[in-house]
Amino acid sequence: MKQQTSNIQKQVKKRFRLGAAIGFGLSLVAGQVAQAADSFKPGEVWPDDKGVHINAHGGGVLFHEGTYYWYGEHKIEGTAGNRAEVGVHVYSSKDLYNWKDEGIALAVSDDPESEIVKGCIIERPKVIYNETTKKFVMWFHLELKGQGYSAARSGVAVADNPTGPFTYVRSMRPNAGVWPVNVTEDLKDPESIAKAKGKYFGGGVDENQKQYNVLGADFEGGQMARDMTLFVDDDGAAYHLYSSEHNATLHISKLTPDYLDHAGEYARFFPHRWMEAPAICKRDGKYYIIASGCTGWAPNAARSAVADSIFGPWKELGNPCVGENAEITFGGQSTFILPVQGKDDAYIAMFDQWRPNNAIDGRYVWLPIEFTDEGMKIEWRDEWSLDVFDPK
Repeated sequence: MKQQTSNIQKQVKKRFRLGAAIGFGLSLVAGQVAQAADSFKPGEVWPDDKGVHINAHGGGVLFHEGTYYWYGEHKIEGTAGNRAEVGVHVYSSKDLYNWKDEGIALAVSDDPESEIVKGCIIERPKVIYNETTKKFVMWFHLELKGQGYSAARSGVAVADNPTGPFTYVRSMRPNAGVWPVNVTEDLKDPESIAKAKGKYFGGGVDENQKQYNVLGADFEGGQMARDMTLFVDDDGAAYHLYSSEHNATLHISKLTPDYLDHAGEYARFFPHRWMEAPAICKRDGKYYIIASGCTGWAPNAARSAVADSIFGPWKELGNPCVGENAEITFGGQSTFILPVQGKDDAYIAMFDQWRPNNAIDGRYVWLPIEFTDEGMKIEWRDEWSLDVFDPK
């Protein structure tokens, strides 16, 4: 959600305080100890244990040995914060309300030859734990410094501890030389592949793109991978979900047993639906996705879908958000679906409210998910606690 700008964001109501609390408003009085929280306040400044607004944007949460770890993009003030000037931040919590600053899990490099040199773009970092190798594995969307959003690569880093330090391994475009399991023969046509080579559509909705075989054009070098998430299934198999084909189509790719590479088995879904910001969970044997449309930094109506198998078929369900500002996802964009430990049927939808003009001021909207016969339902709440998941 970074390649275009739009006026949609202006529609967000004052209740969400878009553009407020700039600069010094993001931290409390120096030395002040943050009071313990016992509720969520979506869209508000969320102080960590030092009283500083949490800096983990576009992130995800890992639960490991009784502790939650929240990883996200560390942003700085101003528009420079839209690039990776520091790295990936990590926080820890026992209760999901109160978070301890654990520092930078993955730092950018000062080496100008490094792919993650300061000034590159690192987005949507997610971390999973490999029970076999005992390694913590981080994947993220990587754009090379000075190349805008043209690289569309996936970065990988590993660590021995959940708080890092993570060591950068490499980046790649997924599945070079591999067709998706649900490929149709027309996408293998040499003429259509040649016609699409060299075309660039910018990642936003472009109906003209439908006539070009982007999948085929990227076959040899690997598929584009931008907004992304990770998911570990009940059997330990891990999957990488990412917006591909200039963001027009979502790919779901199985990872190798060590979670460090793609296994050569993937599928493409929602062709030419321009879905980004994927988040996924599994409930009662069914897989659920929340995603967004492509409108740059500005919010739009969320999407949702369900499937009996992670490789589909997937059925779209529409916007899961209801109520005021549901048509712009309460001013946010999906990033992760968080299963709550120790609670039955408890899932939290995590959204980011972006502030591209002052990136560090981005806010977090966490809301409970209600599952219905029709799919998912997400309602705005000014304040709420995990008690909503308790039996009525």
